Amino acid sequence: MSADSDHAYETLIQFLYRAPVALMQLRLDGEIEMLNPMASRLLMPLAPDGDLQNLFEVLRPHAPDLAQLSADFAPEHGLICEGRRITLPAGADKGPEVLSLGLLKVDRQRLMAVLVDATHEVMREQRVLASRLASAARLDPLTQLANRSRSLELLQEMTQRARQPDGDHCAVLFINVDRFKQINDTFGNEVGDQVMVLVAERLRTTVRSGGRPPGKPNPTEVAARVGGDEFALLLDGLPQQDTAERIAARLLDRLSLPFQVGAHELICTFSIGIVPLEEGARQADDVLRDAAIAMRVAKAEGGNRFAVFARQMREQAVLRGGLEADLRNAIERGELFTVYQPVVGLLADGRIDRTAGVEALVRWRHPVRGLVGPTEFIGVAEDCGLIGAIGEQVLDMACADFARWRAQLGAGAPRLLAVNLSRAQLNQSGLCERVGAIMAAHGMEPGSLQLEITESLAAQGTDVRQQLLGLKALGVKLALDDFGTGYSSLSSLHLLPVDTVKIDRSFITLAASSRHHEVLIEATVKVARSLGMNTVAEGIETPQQAAVVSAQGCDKGQGYLYSRPISGAAIEEWLSAVA
Repeated sequence: MSADSDHAYETLIQFLYRAPVALMQLRLDGEIEMLNPMASRLLMPLAPDGDLQNLFEVLRPHAPDLAQLSADFAPEHGLICEGRRITLPAGADKGPEVLSLGLLKVDRQRLMAVLVDATHEVMREQRVLASRLASAARLDPLTQLANRSRSLELLQEMTQRARQPDGDHCAVLFINVDRFKQINDTFGNEVGDQVMVLVAERLRTTVRSGGRPPGKPNPTEVAARVGGDEFALLLDGLPQQDTAERIAARLLDRLSLPFQVGAHELICTFSIGIVPLEEGARQADDVLRDAAIAMRVAKAEGGNRFAVFARQMREQAVLRGGLEADLRNAIERGELFTVYQPVVGLLADGRIDRTAGVEALVRWRHPVRGLVGPTEFIGVAEDCGLIGAIGEQVLDMACADFARWRAQLGAGAPRLLAVNLSRAQLNQSGLCERVGAIMAAHGMEPGSLQLEITESLAAQGTDVRQQLLGLKALGVKLALDDFGTGYSSLSSLHLLPVDTVKIDRSFITLAASSRHHEVLIEATVKVARSLGMNTVAEGIETPQQAAVVSAQGCDKGQGYLYSRPISGAAIEEWLSAVA
């Protein structure tokens, strides 16, 4: 061997011995023929007796398959494994926690092994993974918007940031889909989820994110999904305080455009609550709560609008929360009771039939506040999920009174009992069974009970229709309440499985002075009669109104002209009065 060759070989050996990785030459059975100092340092903690004769034996407790992996490798040369992670017992005196092994078959007799301390690499990977998981935990999985947790973090930063003297305002918009439950009930949750994704996309297109150079901050908007059908828009660096209102108005216009989900074209309306953030730090939870309160005010005013938060809204919300708690107790303590408004038959000679029927209406005798009307608590009951229990209790009480009247008055008792059916009840499984059980408990003939639903409920999907058909199968009569104010029309009346159409009071009120409304009443009566349906005119208050609806052929009437809602005991006296 020449001097140059000897020098090259010596250089190679020095490199191998100084290399920052463990290098080993092995026989096929794992016996170590040569190893560098790094290999010795990494392996020695794994061989307490100092025996480094065979790599496979040293690593057997941590990688028992290495010997078999090598023996099964058929080619004469090639890569057996690369970057094989070997986890070692943790401990300060035992060296690395993770090794990375590469094993190469050089020829029929030799292997080369490379070992690297991968502990720090694994720790780095774990940190990256933890960071990614933390980032994912701040995103809503459906819409990929910031979630509630992330929005609260950002909002807290907004509330605590020092403000510029002018042109540096911020606000929070709380956005809710009006009547979103109808979409889920009618088209299914999958369509509802797709609507949420499309809403998020429209919100995302309004987001303008940028840094804040010295001086005036750039406007920043962050969209987040903070609940099922609830979104928030965080607005920072606004030039004027009322800019948030202009953004809310723009959002209402954008969001009112149809959403295309498969074959369905859906039009949604939205309610928005706005909280302008004034100088001084506030808790993010409180700000978001106030924005939600303002949103509910907008929704209570009919939806498809925005409302700016005012302090009295919070006080009203507190009262409403107390009302909810009291209402739960009211159901258990029997504080709810029924009153009845007579429904009279309109006879051809102008007289009335007082025994045509009654409509049951719920009232609440609060132990402190006294008599509470339905307009004060029905909305609360719907929001907190109590309306179903209230509806069932009202039905039970009304059936009990009706059975008593029939037993005491015989032919002089009302022939029909009308009870309102809520959206929550229609969505409950087992509704038909519970109605049937209540009727049976009080000996009610099926044809003497009429359940009343609004147009918007009757026009919902196949599930509601099946529920209504199930009630009709019991022999129960169905009435379409407030006709003329909802989604249906005379042309679609034949699609609804109802027996009676109740013409809304808004038509009756103008019937004596408006030919247009008189014609609408006439058309409704004719279409209903052609379909074998009865008609009831609601809200009759004057003899003139009564004369008009009677002339148009309405079968029955209801309103203050005949009687206000009265107690069950007073009904008996009213029935005995001379018509």
